[in-house]
Amino acid sequence: MISTLLVANRGEIACRIFRTCRALGIATVAVYSDADADALHVREADTAVRLPGAAPADTYLRGDLVVRAALAAGADAVHPGYGFLSENAGFARAVQDAGLLWVGPPVKAIEMMASKTRAKELMAAAGVPLLAPVDPAQATAGDLPLLLKAAAGGGGRGMRVVRELDALPGEMAAATAEAASAFGDGEVFAEPYVERGRHVEVQIMADEHGTVWALGTRDCSLQRRHQKVIEEAPAPGLDEALRTRLHDAATAAARTVGYRGAGTVEFLVTADGRPYFLEMNTRLQVEHPVTEAVFGLDLVALQLSVAEGEPLPATPPAPHGHAVEARLYAEDPAHDWQPRTGPLHTLDVPDEPGLRLDTGYTGGDTIGVHYDPMLAKVIAHAPTRTQAVRLLARALERTRIHGPVTNRDLLVRSLRHPDFTGARLDTGFYDRHLDALTATPDGVTDRNLAALAAAAADATRHRTTGTPWKPHSGATPPRPPAASTPATGSRFGAWRNVPSQPQTRRYRSEPDGTEHEIAYRTTRSGAIEAPGARILTVTPDHVTVETDDGVTHRFRLATHHDRVYVDGATGSYTFTALPRFTEPTGRTDPGSLLAPMPGTVVRLADGLVAGAAVEAGQPLIWLEAMKMEHRILAPASGTLTALHAAPGLQVEVGALLAVVQEEPTP
Repeated sequence: MISTLLVANRGEIACRIFRTCRALGIATVAVYSDADADALHVREADTAVRLPGAAPADTYLRGDLVVRAALAAGADAVHPGYGFLSENAGFARAVQDAGLLWVGPPVKAIEMMASKTRAKELMAAAGVPLLAPVDPAQATAGDLPLLLKAAAGGGGRGMRVVRELDALPGEMAAATAEAASAFGDGEVFAEPYVERGRHVEVQIMADEHGTVWALGTRDCSLQRRHQKVIEEAPAPGLDEALRTRLHDAATAAARTVGYRGAGTVEFLVTADGRPYFLEMNTRLQVEHPVTEAVFGLDLVALQLSVAEGEPLPATPPAPHGHAVEARLYAEDPAHDWQPRTGPLHTLDVPDEPGLRLDTGYTGGDTIGVHYDPMLAKVIAHAPTRTQAVRLLARALERTRIHGPVTNRDLLVRSLRHPDFTGARLDTGFYDRHLDALTATPDGVTDRNLAALAAAAADATRHRTTGTPWKPHSGATPPRPPAASTPATGSRFGAWRNVPSQPQTRRYRSEPDGTEHEIAYRTTRSGAIEAPGARILTVTPDHVTVETDDGVTHRFRLATHHDRVYVDGATGSYTFTALPRFTEPTGRTDPGSLLAPMPGTVVRLADGLVAGAAVEAGQPLIWLEAMKMEHRILAPASGTLTALHAAPGLQVEVGALLAVVQEEPTP
């Protein structure tokens, strides 16, 4: 029996495992890096052990330190979570050699599935359908497009789509370098890239007594950079014959390697319904909550039970309803999915029937640069797919997030897109729709009204204190007593035709940078009017706006330094207060390449030195931040006149990396 469990992970998965442990009466141990000293998973654990350092390679990927921590804390079992060491056979063996119980599959099963190339060989022998591999050295134009994949690891690292034969050598080199950096193994293989294919997977649970469950299907086709964004169970639109074929293939894969515990067998399903084996993940998946919701199971509790040697029932429970999960990331989808960091002032997800929140953060935490940018997973479960999708979209729309830019608006728009609601799913969804999904709406929208609300609250703050708040002063604006009771706020009448001085306030909306100049008039009675709208009530925290068509809009406001966060019924908006007159700003030389985010320089283009000739759009510098690589491209053809970047260099956002002098126009 497990009495004390160490979770060899961090963030939301550690918190999620701790939740089950508390329900089962199992004591918990967290490990943490210096960057995670105040993290939620550390606060929720019964005991915590420090892993000195911040980078994953020095902390969460040091299996020897994790085993030592388990022994020091008196743990008798280790759960790896997902990512980090979860599919590392050497770590699993080290845990067992130390006399600890490993909550995961047998070491041999991990070894057999660790290499995607070896796994495909095993699956072929078991009769599981596969895509035919392509030798990159022998590839022809007829083999295109190709998908390059790292043989070890996952999460989209080391993956490239190649559509032109001339690009193959360079993409192979890039994929190999990224795979070696991420997994310590640079092996890369190639296979046909299936256009408009679906990513469908089967959840497996097996015990040591010969029982193997196939717990339905999940669709994970909505992906960015080959990483999942929205997942659901069951996968919609599959006929019973295809479902049975997927279940049988997944069960065969598990039995072939003598599997035990939770695992996932992933397939690519073509537009005409042909399934092909992709890989088997020998761990719990990020998206496991949708399966839990549909089957009414706790997969972590089953993992612990199976690890203790308990048998599974002969058959799993029957599924009920539909579940959808959205991953909330601190990233900017409109700007190449760049991760964002900084203080997370507020994270407030509605707590309603049918909703579940898995997160490793609370308001007041800080999003750092060292780890994955996922803030939370929001899961909705309902009797039908339509109801679950609607519930999740509305919950995300009502979520209050004050801090770094997130993908929340993208998630809401994705869930309401006709292709998604109509279950027309494939991995090219964002390739086709991203621009439209991230576009700024035209015309008068709720965002304009939200900016008016911010201006009204600011004006009221100034009037009640007599001390104007100066944008960029670095201080949080004062919060005076409301002009009337908190229950009603300040009440204003309709427009009165009396002279008053028009006022303007300027804001920049984030993250798109659109500037809003809000013109309004304060009457002698104290009413605030603007073209097309008037303020009904206002306090520094709440504003009610009525438009000329009689519709009332209510907003909640919070201010942190020069940022104003405005939450309405149909969305949330972030504004930066601007000075009345444009201030001079610091200038950089033309052609300057600035770091778009804090991160680490992982490599430079071959032969890149000051004085080198570069071509417009040529990748020059690779930055790694929050488990993702970002390429810095030459803005124009010309000469590299300065190079400040070097592999291993850690840089802050806005740091000058290089300068390209554009060649003169003939």
